[in-house]
Amino acid sequence: MLRLEPRGVPSRVMVWLSPLLALAITLAFGVAIFLAMGKNPLHGLSMFFWEPIKSAYNLSELALKASPLILIGLGLAACYRSNVWNIGAEGQYIVGAIFGGGVALLAGDNTPHAIVLPILLAGVLGGMVWAALVALLRDWFNANEILVSLMLVYVAQYLLDYLVYGPWKDPEGYNFPQTKMFADPTLLGHLIEGTRLNWGFPIALVAVGLVWVFLFRSVQGFRLQVGGLAPGAARYAGYSSRRALWTVLLMSGGFAGLAGALDAIGPLQQLTPQVSQGYGFAAIIVAFVGRLNPVGIVLSGALMAMFYIGGELAQSRLGLPNAMTGVFQGLLLFSLLACDTLIYHRIRFKR
Repeated sequence: MLRLEPRGVPSRVMVWLSPLLALAITLAFGVAIFLAMGKNPLHGLSMFFWEPIKSAYNLSELALKASPLILIGLGLAACYRSNVWNIGAEGQYIVGAIFGGGVALLAGDNTPHAIVLPILLAGVLGGMVWAALVALLRDWFNANEILVSLMLVYVAQYLLDYLVYGPWKDPEGYNFPQTKMFADPTLLGHLIEGTRLNWGFPIALVAVGLVWVFLFRSVQGFRLQVGGLAPGAARYAGYSSRRALWTVLLMSGGFAGLAGALDAIGPLQQLTPQVSQGYGFAAIIVAFVGRLNPVGIVLSGALMAMFYIGGELAQSRLGLPNAMTGVFQGLLLFSLLACDTLIYHRIRFKR
């Protein structure tokens, strides 16, 4: 029989091999699902793993989808390394889009293009404000940040619904719940002619470098990680858990809000009730698949973006439900959780 035996020391090899094993298990389950639905598994898997990368245009779409996932994942990685469990990045993303979109709606066709910077700063501010509510309730009333951040996601969505169905609704939008299209000066420029890829992707890559330096080359980042790994040692060293709480939550909310503002004035160009496609929740998987490492988050963000694009292609070309995106995301997460057991345990065969 097979049994799990605790390791004396956690396996460094399995730390990085586990995501690859999880991906392989996800592929195996994907084949089984396509066979059960009467679809060619090779054709189905190609929608997820080949079509998104087979041309320069498809790669640009992949980078476009990956940008918000990378930004949100970076903020969540800082939280989780500090043992602060922010589950509400989805709400912070939505509020960032609201703040950024609100500034964009004030601009006209004659507004200088420099208005883009205040729009992005407004998005960062919006995400930080929403995350500050979580920090405030945790700091003052010891409320559980998991529940508070998660419940605030629904408040953010209802706030967005109120605005696009009410005061911000486009009077010339044929009664659709949407704002008017943002003026041209407020929109992000395209990096490559003929594609939708915008400056959000370089901004995400710059953020990767900044977060890596902050986490691994700064005293404050060291303190945050010590507080997450060994709270007792952090208290003994005089590190403030309260400062760490506010720092990582504001940082996480700021990145999520920035992602929301970038999407609002990027591919969306207006606000609708469907601003987010679940990026805030998907970024949780991105953070853990990337091992809470900024460089790993780039790779896992690209993988998760492939799932989004593959789900859309499977829906349009194979007639499959769009829920296939969530199926692959869930399979990857649960496979990773299972494979992570092998970091601290080894499989032994016992008679």
